[in-house]
Amino acid sequence: MRFIFKTRYDQDINLFPHGGAVFWYSLLAVTLLSVPLIVTPFYVGELSFLFIWSLAGLSLMVLTGYTGLISIGHAAFLGIGAYVHAYLVRHGVPFIPAILCGGFAAAAAGLVIGIPAIRMRGLYLAIATLAFSAIAEEVFVRWETLTGGSRGVPVPKPQFLGIEIDNEIGFYYLCLAILVLCILGIVNLLRAPTGRAWIAIRDSEIAAQSMGVNLAGYKALAFAVSAFLAGIAGGLFAHKVGYLTPDIFTPILSIQLLMLVMVGGVGSIHGAIFGAIFLVLLPTVISIARDYLPAAIGQQPALEPGIYGLILVLVVLLEPLGLNGLWLKIKFFFSQFPMYKSATFKRQKTYMRTERLQ
Repeated sequence: MRFIFKTRYDQDINLFPHGGAVFWYSLLAVTLLSVPLIVTPFYVGELSFLFIWSLAGLSLMVLTGYTGLISIGHAAFLGIGAYVHAYLVRHGVPFIPAILCGGFAAAAAGLVIGIPAIRMRGLYLAIATLAFSAIAEEVFVRWETLTGGSRGVPVPKPQFLGIEIDNEIGFYYLCLAILVLCILGIVNLLRAPTGRAWIAIRDSEIAAQSMGVNLAGYKALAFAVSAFLAGIAGGLFAHKVGYLTPDIFTPILSIQLLMLVMVGGVGSIHGAIFGAIFLVLLPTVISIARDYLPAAIGQQPALEPGIYGLILVLVVLLEPLGLNGLWLKIKFFFSQFPMYKSATFKRQKTYMRTERLQ
């Protein structure tokens, strides 16, 4: 068992809580850098997809997990970043300025939806973001100069420092580097007053406002930062798929991202990674399972959405903290073994607000 004794105030905002975390993250870094030298290019490409979805999940985690604002229109921000980035790259703009412009364009769209929506909460905010996603999808179809309309547009291979990245290994390292930089940026932002204000808003808007937190400003900032990260993920996604069409960025994609956050674990950066692993692996598992299921079930076109919905319901009922919460319980079990008590994580009975007053 590890006991952490805090003797300095700086320990509350350290990037790593103890030396063991430094060791395991260093081992993970070495493993990720060595993976392309071991596995086949197909699996390297799948890991690139994993990094892109992790970044997209991180963007929604900032908004939903840390600020408590629900969005089911995040596919629009991915689409804006993807189309702006692809347009600039096709017109000779270098990769880094192009992907940053895509991110800033998505952030501007986030402010457009965020400023009017800051007075909304819960279901009303979800409906507003869904409406924005539907509007964006229609714009993608109509604005043929930028998006190519229903025909779509091809996306050239990325070029970094004048070198064209035309293989899976190079693109893998590019996605990994951008994901790590974005994670470090969000981790440091969460340790700053901005992140603490977001968490205060998530926990209680009334309490946060009483402490002097500007609700409107920090909510709008959360929308902008979340949309910026989604735009960066959209630029990488554009290169990965190679051809953009409006039917990619539908509300179904937004719902998948929301499920990624819920299944991975709300309010945790690790949850975004775990949720991305789930989202990437589940379609492959379902396609394999179709061959072993009865034809009446395996050939159903709605099998995949049905399984998604079933898993989401089970996670909400049985493990509200998601895969990250399950991982924390496993770590705690081994740290306490053999003194672990089965009732440690037993949930207490909850009551409605009216019942608490009786």
